Amino acid sequence: MTTPSSTEPLPDLALSRAVVDRAAHHRTDDEWLARTWTHRGTGILRVRGTSVAVRGELLEQLDVDTPADVAPEHRYFLGIDRDGRPWFAADLDAAGAPDDGGHFRTLREVGTLLDARDAGLVVHAVSLANWHAAHTHCPRCGTPTVPENAGHTRRCPDDRSEHYPRTDPAVIMLVVDDDDRLLLGRQTTWPEKRFSTLAGFVEPGESLEAAVRREVAEECGVRVGAVTYLGSQPWPFPSSLMLGFTAHAETTDVVRHDGEIAEARWYDRAAMRADIDAGELLVSPSISISRRLIEHWYGGPLPENARSWAR
Repeated sequence: MTTPSSTEPLPDLALSRAVVDRAAHHRTDDEWLARTWTHRGTGILRVRGTSVAVRGELLEQLDVDTPADVAPEHRYFLGIDRDGRPWFAADLDAAGAPDDGGHFRTLREVGTLLDARDAGLVVHAVSLANWHAAHTHCPRCGTPTVPENAGHTRRCPDDRSEHYPRTDPAVIMLVVDDDDRLLLGRQTTWPEKRFSTLAGFVEPGESLEAAVRREVAEECGVRVGAVTYLGSQPWPFPSSLMLGFTAHAETTDVVRHDGEIAEARWYDRAAMRADIDAGELLVSPSISISRRLIEHWYGGPLPENARSWAR
C-alpha cells in the first residue's frame, strides 16, 4: 500500500462528478424553456424534497418518465449533457403534485450508485429544491417571493429584490501529526464507536485556512500549522459545500473545549486496521468526503470489513 502525499488532490468524489453543461444562458429564455420542456428527448427528474425517482435492479438509474405537468416556476433547468440532451427537475412537492407511485430515494441512498452525469444532475436538482422550500419569503420585507431564471433565483414582487441559492461553506480536515497519525473525533450526539474527520462551518469574515485552525482548536485543543487544500464536495443536506484539507498538527494533546467532541483518537494505519477488525471503529459512509479523506490518508480503500455508521 502506497501512502499518498498529503498535498495530492483527492480523486473524484461521489457527489462531485458533474459533467453536464449548466448552459446558464438558457435560464432567461422562457420560450426556449417552454419548448424544450415538451420535447420528447428532454430528461425530466422527478424530485420530492431530498429524494429523486430512480429505477433499475439496483436503483442505479434515474427514472425520467414524463411527470404530471407542473407550472413553469417549479421546473428547474439543469443543463445539457454531452449528448446534447436537455435536463430539467420537476419539483413535485412545490407543485403540489399527487403521489405518482414512483420509487423515490434520497441522494444519500443512491449517490454512489448513479453514474457521473446522473449524480451531478441529482445534486443540482436536490440543492435547488431544498433552497426553494426554505426560502419562500423576502428577507427584506417578508413578501412571498417567486422563482425566476429556471429555478436559480427568486424575486420579491414588492421591492423587486433578487435572491440567489444559498451555499454554506464548511471545512473538513485530515489532521495529521509528525508521525503521520490521523486524528478522528466522535461527536457527543453520536453513538459509541462512530468516528469521523473533524469538520465545521466557516464563520463570517473568516478564511478557509483560519476556519480549519479554529475548528480543530475549538473541538480538540490541537494547534494546527500548515493547511493544504485537497478537494471539495457539494453536500446538499441542506446546502453545504464541504472543503477538504490536510491540517498539520503542531501539538497532539487533546483538550475538548467546546463540548462538541465526546472522544478523539490518534490513529496510525495498523491501529485503524485493528479497530476495524475488532468492530471498535465505525467509519463514514462511502458517499461522504470524510470517507474519501480517510482513504486518502490510509493509502487506498479501507478493509472490506469496515463498517459504516448509519446515514
